Amino acid sequence: MNDDGALALHGKLWLTMNGRHLGGPDRVALLASIAEHGSITQAAKAVKMSYKAAWDAVETMNNLAGEPLVERLAGGRGGGGTRLTARGTRLVQNFRQLEAAHRLFIAQLGRQQPGLLDAALADDFQLMRTMTMKTSARNQFFGTVEAVTAGAVNDEVVLSIVGGQRIVAIVTHASTQSLGLAPGAAAFALVKASSIIVAVDGDASRLSARNRLAGRIARVQTGAVNSDVTIALPGGGTIGATVTRDSEERLELTEGMAATALFKASSVILGVG
Repeated sequence: MNDDGALALHGKLWLTMNGRHLGGPDRVALLASIAEHGSITQAAKAVKMSYKAAWDAVETMNNLAGEPLVERLAGGRGGGGTRLTARGTRLVQNFRQLEAAHRLFIAQLGRQQPGLLDAALADDFQLMRTMTMKTSARNQFFGTVEAVTAGAVNDEVVLSIVGGQRIVAIVTHASTQSLGLAPGAAAFALVKASSIIVAVDGDASRLSARNRLAGRIARVQTGAVNSDVTIALPGGGTIGATVTRDSEERLELTEGMAATALFKASSVILGVG
Protein backbone atom coordinates (compact mmCIF):
# COMPACT_ATOMS: atom_id res chain seq x y z
CA MET A 1 0.00 0.00 0.00
CA ASN A 2 1.36 3.43 -0.95
CA ASP A 3 1.60 6.44 1.36
CA ASP A 4 -1.59 7.85 -0.17
CA GLY A 5 -3.52 4.73 0.83
CA ALA A 6 -3.78 3.24 -2.67
CA LEU A 7 -2.99 -0.41 -3.11
CA ALA A 8 0.10 -1.20 -5.16
CA LEU A 9 1.03 -4.51 -6.74
CA HIS A 10 4.39 -6.09 -5.88
CA GLY A 11 6.02 -9.39 -6.70
CA LYS A 12 9.18 -11.34 -5.96
CA LEU A 13 11.15 -13.60 -8.26
CA TRP A 14 13.10 -16.64 -7.09
CA LEU A 15 14.57 -19.79 -8.57
CA THR A 16 14.06 -23.42 -7.57
CA MET A 17 15.83 -26.59 -8.60
CA ASN A 18 14.34 -30.04 -8.02
CA GLY A 19 11.71 -28.42 -5.85
CA ARG A 20 14.23 -26.73 -3.55
CA HIS A 21 14.86 -23.03 -3.16
CA LEU A 22 17.99 -22.15 -5.14
CA GLY A 23 17.99 -18.42 -4.82
CA GLY A 24 16.14 -15.14 -5.03
CA PRO A 25 17.15 -11.48 -5.02
CA ASP A 26 19.09 -11.82 -1.76
CA ARG A 27 21.25 -14.74 -2.88
CA VAL A 28 21.77 -13.32 -6.35
CA ALA A 29 22.82 -10.05 -4.72
CA LEU A 30 25.41 -12.03 -2.75
CA LEU A 31 26.74 -13.62 -5.95
CA ALA A 32 26.93 -10.23 -7.65
CA SER A 33 28.73 -8.79 -4.64
CA ILE A 34 31.28 -11.62 -4.75
CA ALA A 35 31.89 -10.84 -8.40
CA GLU A 36 32.40 -7.17 -7.52
CA HIS A 37 34.63 -7.55 -4.48
CA GLY A 38 36.46 -10.84 -5.17
CA SER A 39 36.09 -11.63 -1.49
CA ILE A 40 33.29 -13.38 0.28
CA THR A 41 34.11 -11.46 3.46
CA GLN A 42 33.66 -8.10 1.75
CA ALA A 43 30.68 -9.35 -0.25
CA ALA A 44 28.90 -10.50 2.93
CA LYS A 45 29.46 -7.10 4.56
CA ALA A 46 28.14 -5.31 1.48
CA VAL A 47 24.85 -7.24 1.51
CA LYS A 48 24.62 -7.15 5.32
CA MET A 49 25.03 -10.89 5.80
CA SER A 50 27.26 -12.73 8.24
CA TYR A 51 30.33 -14.52 6.92
CA LYS A 52 28.92 -17.91 7.97
CA ALA A 53 25.49 -17.22 6.45
CA ALA A 54 27.17 -16.16 3.21
CA TRP A 55 29.18 -19.36 2.95
CA ASP A 56 26.13 -21.46 3.90
CA ALA A 57 24.21 -19.81 1.08
CA VAL A 58 27.03 -20.30 -1.40
CA GLU A 59 27.47 -23.97 -0.50
CA THR A 60 23.72 -24.57 -0.74
CA MET A 61 23.61 -22.96 -4.18
CA ASN A 62 26.65 -24.93 -5.32
CA ASN A 63 25.05 -28.19 -4.17
CA LEU A 64 21.67 -27.47 -5.75
CA ALA A 65 23.18 -26.28 -9.02
CA GLY A 66 25.17 -29.47 -9.36
CA GLU A 67 28.29 -27.48 -10.14
CA PRO A 68 30.18 -24.64 -8.45
CA LEU A 69 28.80 -21.14 -8.81
CA VAL A 70 31.54 -19.73 -6.57
CA GLU A 71 35.11 -20.97 -6.25
CA ARG A 72 38.01 -20.18 -3.96
CA LEU A 73 41.21 -18.75 -5.37
CA ALA A 74 44.52 -20.12 -4.12
CA GLY A 75 46.65 -17.74 -2.10
CA GLY A 76 49.53 -15.97 -3.77
CA ARG A 77 50.65 -12.41 -4.43
CA GLY A 78 47.00 -11.38 -4.47
CA GLY A 79 46.28 -13.16 -1.23
CA GLY A 80 43.62 -15.46 -2.64
CA GLY A 81 39.88 -14.79 -2.51
CA THR A 82 36.67 -15.97 -4.13
CA ARG A 83 35.16 -15.47 -7.55
CA LEU A 84 32.19 -16.56 -9.59
CA THR A 85 32.60 -19.40 -12.03
CA ALA A 86 31.37 -18.98 -15.59
CA ARG A 87 28.15 -20.73 -14.49
CA GLY A 88 27.72 -18.37 -11.56
CA THR A 89 28.30 -15.31 -13.76
CA ARG A 90 25.75 -16.54 -16.27
CA LEU A 91 23.22 -17.21 -13.51
CA VAL A 92 23.51 -13.62 -12.20
CA GLN A 93 23.16 -12.17 -15.70
CA ASN A 94 20.15 -14.31 -16.54
CA PHE A 95 18.48 -13.57 -13.21
CA ARG A 96 18.90 -9.83 -13.78
CA GLN A 97 17.21 -10.16 -17.17
CA LEU A 98 14.37 -12.18 -15.66
CA GLU A 99 14.07 -9.66 -12.85
CA ALA A 100 13.76 -6.78 -15.32
CA ALA A 101 11.08 -8.66 -17.27
CA HIS A 102 9.28 -9.46 -14.01
CA ARG A 103 9.27 -5.80 -12.93
CA LEU A 104 7.89 -4.81 -16.33
CA PHE A 105 5.14 -7.42 -16.03
CA ILE A 106 4.17 -6.23 -12.53
CA ALA A 107 4.16 -2.59 -13.67
CA GLN A 108 1.98 -3.37 -16.68
CA LEU A 109 -0.42 -5.43 -14.56
CA GLY A 110 -0.67 -2.62 -12.03
CA ARG A 111 -1.55 -0.12 -14.76
CA GLN A 112 -4.45 -2.21 -16.03
CA GLN A 113 -7.65 -0.73 -14.60
CA PRO A 114 -6.02 0.36 -11.33
CA GLY A 115 -9.35 1.32 -9.77
CA LEU A 116 -10.75 -2.17 -10.25
CA LEU A 117 -7.45 -3.69 -9.12
CA ASP A 118 -7.49 -1.66 -5.91
CA ALA A 119 -11.06 -2.72 -5.16
CA ALA A 120 -10.39 -6.38 -5.91
CA LEU A 121 -7.21 -6.47 -3.84
CA ALA A 122 -8.90 -4.67 -0.96
CA ASP A 123 -11.75 -7.20 -0.93
CA ASP A 124 -9.41 -10.19 -1.11
CA PHE A 125 -7.06 -8.72 1.50
CA GLN A 126 -9.98 -8.37 3.91
CA LEU A 127 -11.16 -11.89 3.06
CA MET A 128 -7.70 -13.38 3.67
CA ARG A 129 -7.44 -11.62 7.01
CA THR A 130 -10.84 -13.01 7.98
CA MET A 131 -9.99 -16.52 6.76
CA THR A 132 -6.82 -16.64 8.87
CA MET A 133 -8.71 -15.70 12.03
CA LYS A 134 -8.86 -18.51 14.58
CA THR A 135 -11.95 -18.89 16.75
CA SER A 136 -13.94 -21.66 18.42
CA ALA A 137 -17.20 -20.42 16.88
CA ARG A 138 -18.13 -22.73 14.03
CA ASN A 139 -20.26 -20.23 12.15
CA GLN A 140 -18.37 -17.27 10.72
CA PHE A 141 -19.99 -14.82 8.33
CA PHE A 142 -18.27 -11.97 6.54
CA GLY A 143 -20.45 -9.08 5.42
CA THR A 144 -21.23 -5.38 5.38
CA VAL A 145 -23.01 -3.35 8.03
CA GLU A 146 -26.37 -2.38 6.59
CA ALA A 147 -27.87 -0.42 9.48
CA VAL A 148 -27.17 0.60 13.06
CA THR A 149 -29.96 1.53 15.47
CA ALA A 150 -28.51 3.30 18.47
CA GLY A 151 -29.80 2.81 21.98
CA ALA A 152 -28.94 4.26 25.35
CA VAL A 153 -26.86 1.22 26.31
CA ASN A 154 -27.07 -1.31 23.49
CA ASP A 155 -27.19 -0.91 19.71
CA GLU A 156 -28.80 -3.09 17.08
CA VAL A 157 -26.52 -3.81 14.14
CA VAL A 158 -27.73 -5.39 10.90
CA LEU A 159 -25.10 -7.21 8.85
CA SER A 160 -25.75 -8.14 5.21
CA ILE A 161 -24.13 -11.49 4.38
CA VAL A 162 -23.78 -13.84 1.40
CA GLY A 163 -26.98 -14.49 -0.50
CA GLY A 164 -28.56 -11.22 0.61
CA GLN A 165 -29.61 -12.55 4.01
CA ARG A 166 -29.15 -10.51 7.18
CA ILE A 167 -27.85 -11.13 10.66
CA VAL A 168 -28.96 -8.92 13.52
CA ALA A 169 -26.70 -8.44 16.53
CA ILE A 170 -27.09 -6.62 19.81
CA VAL A 171 -23.85 -5.01 21.03
CA THR A 172 -23.06 -2.31 23.52
CA HIS A 173 -22.95 1.27 22.29
CA ALA A 174 -19.29 1.39 23.33
CA SER A 175 -18.53 -1.65 21.16
CA THR A 176 -20.23 -0.01 18.18
CA GLN A 177 -17.97 3.01 18.54
CA SER A 178 -14.73 1.15 19.26
CA LEU A 179 -15.24 -1.25 16.32
CA GLY A 180 -16.25 1.54 13.96
CA LEU A 181 -19.54 -0.18 13.10
CA ALA A 182 -21.40 2.05 10.67
CA PRO A 183 -23.33 1.49 7.44
CA GLY A 184 -20.92 0.31 4.73
CA ALA A 185 -18.26 -0.96 7.14
CA ALA A 186 -16.91 -4.49 6.68
CA ALA A 187 -17.44 -6.79 9.66
CA PHE A 188 -17.80 -10.45 10.56
CA ALA A 189 -20.30 -12.27 12.73
CA LEU A 190 -19.60 -15.30 14.91
CA VAL A 191 -22.33 -17.67 16.11
CA LYS A 192 -21.75 -20.89 18.02
CA ALA A 193 -23.44 -23.98 16.63
CA SER A 194 -24.90 -24.67 20.07
CA SER A 195 -26.81 -21.36 19.88
CA ILE A 196 -28.68 -22.40 16.73
CA ILE A 197 -32.24 -23.73 16.81
CA VAL A 198 -33.33 -25.74 13.77
CA ALA A 199 -36.96 -25.39 12.67
CA VAL A 200 -38.84 -27.20 9.91
CA ASP A 201 -42.36 -27.09 8.46
CA GLY A 202 -42.88 -23.41 9.32
CA ASP A 203 -42.36 -23.96 13.05
CA ALA A 204 -40.32 -20.73 13.22
CA SER A 205 -43.30 -18.38 12.87
CA ARG A 206 -44.12 -18.17 16.58
CA LEU A 207 -40.58 -17.99 17.98
CA SER A 208 -38.98 -14.79 19.29
CA ALA A 209 -35.51 -15.40 17.81
CA ARG A 210 -34.61 -12.36 15.71
CA ASN A 211 -32.33 -14.15 13.26
CA ARG A 212 -33.89 -16.58 10.80
CA LEU A 213 -31.70 -17.95 8.02
CA ALA A 214 -33.67 -20.19 5.68
CA GLY A 215 -32.16 -22.86 3.47
CA ARG A 216 -32.01 -26.60 2.94
CA ILE A 217 -30.28 -29.26 4.99
CA ALA A 218 -27.03 -30.23 3.29
CA ARG A 219 -25.68 -32.74 5.78
CA VAL A 220 -26.70 -34.54 8.98
CA GLN A 221 -24.07 -36.29 11.07
CA THR A 222 -25.65 -38.38 13.78
CA GLY A 223 -23.81 -38.80 17.07
CA ALA A 224 -24.45 -40.81 20.20
CA VAL A 225 -25.93 -37.82 22.05
CA ASN A 226 -25.86 -34.83 19.70
CA SER A 227 -26.16 -34.50 15.95
CA ASP A 228 -24.45 -32.01 13.66
CA VAL A 229 -26.73 -30.35 11.10
CA THR A 230 -25.48 -28.21 8.22
CA ILE A 231 -27.95 -25.95 6.42
CA ALA A 232 -27.03 -24.65 2.97
CA LEU A 233 -28.02 -21.00 2.52
CA PRO A 234 -28.80 -19.14 -0.71
CA GLY A 235 -25.67 -17.73 -2.33
CA GLY A 236 -23.37 -20.55 -1.25
CA GLY A 237 -23.12 -19.98 2.51
CA THR A 238 -23.81 -22.55 5.21
CA ILE A 239 -24.70 -22.52 8.87
CA GLY A 240 -24.11 -25.36 11.31
CA ALA A 241 -26.20 -26.34 14.31
CA THR A 242 -25.72 -28.81 17.13
CA VAL A 243 -28.99 -30.49 18.12
CA THR A 244 -29.81 -33.44 20.32
CA ARG A 245 -30.18 -36.80 18.64
CA ASP A 246 -33.71 -36.92 19.99
CA SER A 247 -34.49 -33.64 18.18
CA GLU A 248 -32.99 -34.95 14.95
CA GLU A 249 -35.20 -38.03 15.07
CA ARG A 250 -38.32 -36.16 16.18
CA LEU A 251 -37.96 -33.57 13.41
CA GLU A 252 -36.97 -36.30 10.93
CA LEU A 253 -34.09 -34.19 9.64
CA THR A 254 -32.87 -35.41 6.28
CA GLU A 255 -30.71 -33.99 3.51
CA GLY A 256 -32.53 -31.77 1.05
CA MET A 257 -35.44 -30.77 3.28
CA ALA A 258 -36.23 -27.10 3.89
CA ALA A 259 -35.07 -25.82 7.28
CA THR A 260 -34.51 -22.56 9.09
CA ALA A 261 -31.68 -21.71 11.48
CA LEU A 262 -32.84 -19.47 14.33
CA PHE A 263 -30.72 -17.67 16.89
CA LYS A 264 -31.02 -14.66 19.15
CA ALA A 265 -29.40 -11.34 18.34
CA SER A 266 -27.63 -11.54 21.68
CA SER A 267 -25.93 -14.77 20.56
CA VAL A 268 -24.03 -12.97 17.79
CA ILE A 269 -20.50 -11.66 18.29
CA LEU A 270 -19.37 -8.98 15.85
CA GLY A 271 -15.78 -8.19 14.92
CA VAL A 272 -13.76 -6.24 12.40
CA GLY A 273 -10.49 -7.03 10.64
